Amino acid sequence: MKFFTSIFLLSLVLCVTSDNWAERAGKFLKDTYGGATDMARAYKDMREANWKNSDKYFHARGNRDAARRGPGGAWAARVISDARDFYNLMRGRDKADRRADQEANRWGRNGGDLKRYRPRNLPRRY
Repeated sequence: MKFFTSIFLLSLVLCVTSDNWAERAGKFLKDTYGGATDMARAYKDMREANWKNSDKYFHARGNRDAARRGPGGAWAARVISDARDFYNLMRGRDKADRRADQEANRWGRNGGDLKRYRPRNLPRRY
């Protein structure tokens, strides 16, 4: 519940100076929801594919898809990626691997070419 409250308050702060702030806040929330859905889809596909060395590809793809929706999607991707990184930190995961995950996240959010992380022979459907 705190997540959605934070999203709502952030959207109001970002849009309060606009003449059409309600419309912009609604778009931000819609993009945020869509971005979270994109991230969940990438995670589901990663689990389904169960492909060796594909983790970074799915990180980049989820972030790219979310960021393409607009500022709300990019914000959702950043929040989800940072939360996942914090979770991995608490589990004691290797620092270099976490750093590489965050690089793939930024690469995707900034519109980088996913071929950089795509593993060989990963089925085309992904």
